[in-house]
Amino acid sequence: MMIRHVAVLCALLGLCSAAGAAPFQIEDVASARNVAVAQIKPSTIAFSDKPDAAAAADLDLVPFADWAVKHPTEKKFLALFPSYTEPTVTKADGGNSEAGKTDGGDSGGGPKPVVQKLYMYVAQARFVLDRAPGSLDLTDDVTVGFLQRIDPAIKHKQITAADVVPFTGEAGTGNRNPDRQWCTGRTASICIQSTYKLEGKIPLGIMLVNKLRESAKKIADHIDFQSEFSALAPGEIDDAGLRQLTRLDAPVAGVLEQDIFYVNQIMKFGKFLAVFQNHPSDPGKTVVTAFMTLAIDASVFDKKKDFEKVPVLRNLVPAEVLMGRSSFNSGSSISAGLPQYARNEIKTVAGMLADGVAAK
Repeated sequence: MMIRHVAVLCALLGLCSAAGAAPFQIEDVASARNVAVAQIKPSTIAFSDKPDAAAAADLDLVPFADWAVKHPTEKKFLALFPSYTEPTVTKADGGNSEAGKTDGGDSGGGPKPVVQKLYMYVAQARFVLDRAPGSLDLTDDVTVGFLQRIDPAIKHKQITAADVVPFTGEAGTGNRNPDRQWCTGRTASICIQSTYKLEGKIPLGIMLVNKLRESAKKIADHIDFQSEFSALAPGEIDDAGLRQLTRLDAPVAGVLEQDIFYVNQIMKFGKFLAVFQNHPSDPGKTVVTAFMTLAIDASVFDKKKDFEKVPVLRNLVPAEVLMGRSSFNSGSSISAGLPQYARNEIKTVAGMLADGVAAK
């Protein structure tokens, strides 16, 4: 009798379903947005990150210029801002950045303006929350604590618009928002300074690289970035455009967006976008289509030959590390490589959103 009473009370409070809910699992598919909502299994995330035409056989990346032409809707919503283009930066003759032109000998000429070529990593996911759209208050999730729970390895602190870095150096060139100043103009929004200390053997490899390089510009063993994290207000949501992006013709109930507008190395910008839509056939559920895009400086991949010359560094080739195919990869954060990192991030976010209390 006691067990039955406890079971009834548990059910009334909604505790049994929460405690017994299975954690989300990743199911790799060809295109997450093309998976019909009815085909998504409970606690399952349809995930894809393979481009139509990769930049190279060993890279799940696509040149920014190709991506912008072939996928204009993605570029509109998933680039740093809709009008974003590959920026023109000043580099020494030969392609080395002006800051690093002391890496041996005469550069053969003065600084020259060149287009900074970018490669795009684009991940997409779709899952279903067992929560009605009306039960979601995404503004409650716009906190430093929410971001910290997503990935404890990345340390965050809240800053103000006055703390945003000037977009004068190579890392920031082209990332100034032409429509508004970053970290201003949105009601439910915070500005974040973040630091990630690279894990495992990567810092030791970087230390060795810095000792062997003649360049005065050293590789950092950490990634610093600044971002804006927002829950879009109804007036900020392009319902029709987002339906095209998600390929789901259902009202948009809310949007979470994180724009990474400054990164100290490797990446040029990043974005996380989660679109919440009414379930087509069940008003008690919400469909979430999430995207993660990262723009990688193409010059990172030009260092392959330099690393391959040193036997101990052959496994530290940037392309291999970024794609998670190096013996230097470790952990579940950025050091695991972009594919594993994206899967872990989206799986964690899905679990937090499914349990509304834990997400706050």
